[in-house]
Amino acid sequence: MALSIATIWTRCATVLFVFSGMWGIALPITRYSIPEEMQEGSVVANLATDLGLDVRALVTRKAKLDIIHTKKYLDINKETGELFILEKIDREYICSSKTTSCFLKTDVILENPIRIFYIELEIMDINDNAPVFRRETMQLDISESTAPGERFSLTNAVDADVGANSIKTYYLSESKYFTIEIQTGSDGSKYVDLVINSNLDREEQAVHNLILTAVDGGVPARSSTASIFLRVLDINDNAPFFNQPIYAINVTENSPIGTLVMKLNATDLDEGTNAEITYSYTLYTSEKTQEKFYLNSNTGEIKVKDVIDFEESHSFDIYIQARDQGSNSLSGDCKVMAFITDLNDNYPEVTITSFKSTVNEDVAIGTLIAVISISDRDSGDNGEVELTLNQQASLPFVLDKSSEDYFALLISEPLDRETIPRYDITFIVTDKGTPRLFDNETITLEILDVNDNAPVFPQSFYTIHVVENNIPGALLTSLSAFDPDLHENQYLVYFIMEKEIINTSMSMLFSINPENGNLYALKTFDFEREREFLFHIEARDSGLPPLSSNVTVHVIILDQNDNTPLIVSPWRAQGSVIEDVIPRSVDKGFLIVKVIAIDTDSLQNSRVTYQLLQTSDSTLFSLDQYNGEIRTTRMFSYRDPRHQRLVVVAKDNGDPALSATITIKISTVEHMVTPFSETTELPLEYDLFTDFNLYLVIGLGSVSFLLLITILVIIVLKCQKPKPMKMLPAINMNLNSLNRNSVISRNSIISQRSSTIADSTLISSDAYWYSLFLAETRKGNVVVRQPIVPKGAGYFVSSIPRSTGPTETSDSRASTLQFVGDVDTKELEALNLPHYSPADEIGGVLRHDTISLFG
Repeated sequence: MALSIATIWTRCATVLFVFSGMWGIALPITRYSIPEEMQEGSVVANLATDLGLDVRALVTRKAKLDIIHTKKYLDINKETGELFILEKIDREYICSSKTTSCFLKTDVILENPIRIFYIELEIMDINDNAPVFRRETMQLDISESTAPGERFSLTNAVDADVGANSIKTYYLSESKYFTIEIQTGSDGSKYVDLVINSNLDREEQAVHNLILTAVDGGVPARSSTASIFLRVLDINDNAPFFNQPIYAINVTENSPIGTLVMKLNATDLDEGTNAEITYSYTLYTSEKTQEKFYLNSNTGEIKVKDVIDFEESHSFDIYIQARDQGSNSLSGDCKVMAFITDLNDNYPEVTITSFKSTVNEDVAIGTLIAVISISDRDSGDNGEVELTLNQQASLPFVLDKSSEDYFALLISEPLDRETIPRYDITFIVTDKGTPRLFDNETITLEILDVNDNAPVFPQSFYTIHVVENNIPGALLTSLSAFDPDLHENQYLVYFIMEKEIINTSMSMLFSINPENGNLYALKTFDFEREREFLFHIEARDSGLPPLSSNVTVHVIILDQNDNTPLIVSPWRAQGSVIEDVIPRSVDKGFLIVKVIAIDTDSLQNSRVTYQLLQTSDSTLFSLDQYNGEIRTTRMFSYRDPRHQRLVVVAKDNGDPALSATITIKISTVEHMVTPFSETTELPLEYDLFTDFNLYLVIGLGSVSFLLLITILVIIVLKCQKPKPMKMLPAINMNLNSLNRNSVISRNSIISQRSSTIADSTLISSDAYWYSLFLAETRKGNVVVRQPIVPKGAGYFVSSIPRSTGPTETSDSRASTLQFVGDVDTKELEALNLPHYSPADEIGGVLRHDTISLFG
């Protein structure tokens, strides 16, 4: 296609050869014509053929094009000798749109010898540009009074193409009011005028939207459009008019001043000032009517100006004129007929003739509260009235019609100030007119208080936990009661109801603030002595008669770790060291001594564990942390020293933990001498009367008389035993001389862990304590004594001291160890007990060791 186009344009080209004698070089001129916008690679002509050159000469003579313009639009194919398009050529870019002819000049240069060919390429225009309006939207204002035939110039369109491809004509969208005329300028440009065909009427069509189209002469033709916005300007050619000539309205008598009667709305088809309307009364409107009604000149609103009374006038005629504000103003008229509607315009009245503003809440049913009268100045149905109470809330009152138009207000139900302290009583009086009118009157009745409510505590039972060792005067809690009464009937006084516990008044233990109910502790409580208190607190109001209520208070004392463990076995004087002697030949696991400590606290605070704080040889001894037994972990060797020293600490489980220590000095000997080989069976009997037990027996006796009698009988029987008893002498000897193969009686106690021990057992103070006493006899018999201790007697300790020093005897209430049968004094002397003499035997009875009772 490109080749054929080039061939056609080549045939049309005129080849002009000009020979010159300068330097002997021929300067031919070749001219071609091509259309613009040819595709890249299109062939213009065979340059080698047209110039009469051999194709091979183009290469050997280095043919090239001299670029005349900034862009290189053409090039030579040196293999075929064709001149082709290298870049699209835009005629409008190269040449002016006003120029009909457009040429692109270039030179073909050959070497060996040098030869230059001049080439002119004529660029032919094609229709590649559409017409363009300088303004896409045109606005025109034309008065509606403009005569037909009037002309208005419009903005023309331009086209970058030339010749037949430039603008050819214009078209206007269809309109019965407008047409166009096309003018041609001296340069061939087309101009267009807008012409009015017929009279314009703004009221019929105020705005005209037209489309102007410009079309060029190319094939195919191109076009563009512009919008024409034409506004018709108004003239005052229309008079205002009302929707109807006569209006009939109803006006209620006694309408408030300013009440809108009606709003007139006149219409003017013009616009602007030609449509601005003012309203006014005409001369036909009477002065009386103008006094009763007000006319707004701008809005046309008719409002009530003065009181309108139906009895004075039944109707009014109002004549109104509407006039515009045009230069030649025009007007229109209408008539308004206002008919007055009669109303029930007199309200009924209610009057309180007698009223009691306050009553006691215990007032009797049927008591008179108020006398009310009602009236209405109207007549007929409008004057008939009825009286009712406000029914929104149920009121304990009733109306009793005593006479014509008089009513009595009576109490119908019991009153309760605590439920409703005040009543707002509204009397509603209503007539039977149309519409019905009503009026109301409200009175307030205050209910006075009487003392009919006792104080009430939020709880019926209070439990208060107090940690022992509290500070005297510490606040325990606040016991506040509530009394719904008023004034002195609600002023409360608090006090503790007297109650004695062990000859102690409750008011000596606790104190309560009589005004606010704050409860205080007056003393420091000890958990080990007092566990709980139960008493009552009364709240009493100040009314007449006074009313009261009480609440039960349970004070529970909580334990605190305030008691240090007490080491009771092995017994020693304060600050002394326990000394013990054992043979060096003992086996592994031999029981050296058992440390027993008690703690008078409770629960976790009383659980005692044992630890070796110091030891001369840690490989030789072991200590059970729960039962306190110290045993050998191996046999003694010749390297072990003869004297060993142990420090044992007994620590409770409190927070912080408290502890006590004991130092034990152990000596080893090669041989132990057995003082005797046979011992009489020793059943152990003892009494249990300490001071604390005596108080406990008295307390239990107040609860159970039968138990008291039983205990007294037992005491009498024991005191009247006919057979004399021989006391066991105080055993302050070194028991290491006894045969270790036998079971030796040791200081024993049952711990609160209820652990079972080989020779003794200890149970907590809330259980029975059992103590097993083992005595060595020549025949190997074991005699066991099991006394029963009353519940709550505290910690019971059975001890036979092992120290060599003297032992103090207890008072007459201490328990004793007794022999059954005769005991030979000489046989006792054979025991080599120190500090013993026949003088210690009184009436065949030896002094006894003590069995201590702690609690």
